[in-house]
Amino acid sequence: MLAVFIVATLLLYRDTATAMVDIWLRSDTFAHCLLVPPISAWLIWRRRADFTAQPLAAAPWLLLPMAMTGLFWLLGNLATVNAVSQFMLVTLIVLLVPAFVGWQATRPILFPLGFLYFAVPIGEFLMPWLMESTADFTVSALVLTGIPVYREGHQFIIPSGAWSVVEACSGVRYLIASLMVGALFAYLNYRSMRRRWMFMAVALVVPIVANWVRAYLIVLLGHVSNNKLAAGADHLIYGWVFFGVVILLLFLIGARWSEPEVAPAERMTGGIGPGGRLPWPMPVAAAGVLLLPVFALNGLLAYESQVVPQLGEPISRWRSVDPPTSWMPVIDKPAAQLQRGYAATAEPGSPSVGLFIGYFRHQSADSKLVSSNNQLVRSTDKDWALAEVGVRRVALDSGADLFVRTASLRRPVGQADTTRLIVWQLYWVNGRYTSSDSTAKIYAALYRLLGRGDDGALLVLHTVESSAGAADALLDEYVRDNLGAIDTELGKVRDGL
Repeated sequence: MLAVFIVATLLLYRDTATAMVDIWLRSDTFAHCLLVPPISAWLIWRRRADFTAQPLAAAPWLLLPMAMTGLFWLLGNLATVNAVSQFMLVTLIVLLVPAFVGWQATRPILFPLGFLYFAVPIGEFLMPWLMESTADFTVSALVLTGIPVYREGHQFIIPSGAWSVVEACSGVRYLIASLMVGALFAYLNYRSMRRRWMFMAVALVVPIVANWVRAYLIVLLGHVSNNKLAAGADHLIYGWVFFGVVILLLFLIGARWSEPEVAPAERMTGGIGPGGRLPWPMPVAAAGVLLLPVFALNGLLAYESQVVPQLGEPISRWRSVDPPTSWMPVIDKPAAQLQRGYAATAEPGSPSVGLFIGYFRHQSADSKLVSSNNQLVRSTDKDWALAEVGVRRVALDSGADLFVRTASLRRPVGQADTTRLIVWQLYWVNGRYTSSDSTAKIYAALYRLLGRGDDGALLVLHTVESSAGAADALLDEYVRDNLGAIDTELGKVRDGL
């Protein structure tokens, strides 16, 4: 019965399950997740003697945490937070085991079940911090080595050339893979929980520090070889070799304190444990708990508008002109988008503001308002680079305060062109504005629960910085003069007018 329910859960929540597998197959960062299910099955098989020695007894009270898990899965889908819905799917599968066979029988296989959480492709949210810390360490180490450095953002110049810390240099792959393998090593080699947690903590810290050292050594190697070594794809290959050596040393050192495994005969308490008959209300109630979130999601989606949004130009109080530059944010598959330019006066050469609107409806893993794939500029962009970010308060004429996220874009380090762009961005979610990713997600989930759909828009304004403070003042004036018109247009699109 337990096996039937696990298979049924994967079929019921197949969209979430297939989304996980799709990420495993297309992302190098999470390719190791393909190994998690078979490793977990192997670990359970190793403890089969302990498992079968325990009495089997259903635990109906676990249906309550299963119901809460289903609710969070529903909220994760409504807010299009893939990590939440995928984490909750794994939690449902894990909870099914003690719910059907009891905690006593589940205790010997708790780690193999918990190991399944490494199948959830999560961790990329750490990438900005990892990139920043890697750049900080590399620049500081170069300076201590006596090499002069000029840095802006994640890009820096040394006498022998220019370097940049991109996503592949963040070390997030090393970190996730090291933590998974470290947890497996600790479970197989230690009996003491203290030793297991200590080794996992070391497996968490070592790849971060190792990546810092790797980045510094790569730049240093390129510098001393006049960029004949560690250039192009070579530095990625050297990085993986260095990481492999570090992890091997970590395991060799950790093996010195390994503890012998207790023999199966010593662990077992007797023969095959007794198993009572599963009460018939248990599978019926469990089926209801599993079906309810899926039915609720399908019911809410059925009420959402099926019309493809048509985004028109807002009736602006400013004159329509060409955008100040050809720059546009990188946005994945909006349902509709608009790029326009506006100037406050008709005078030739007067400063202008570029407006980009990306409108989203029927959001999914490939097309959603708040996503790490939606960026102002890629780290590998050849024309623009992110210099700094911040938050700014705008006092509207209505007396309300509007907070926007700000950014400064510049040409890549080393180019003669010194043009800088000042960029503002904020979210519109069903008539409400916010600059916070998490708040936008909460608004989206709330409105979908209320049956008002998942319509949202990303607003991005930009202008060329001519003098200190002038760009922000121009954007401030544009927002106060035209936000009402933009809001009216977005409301029309939402209502299908």
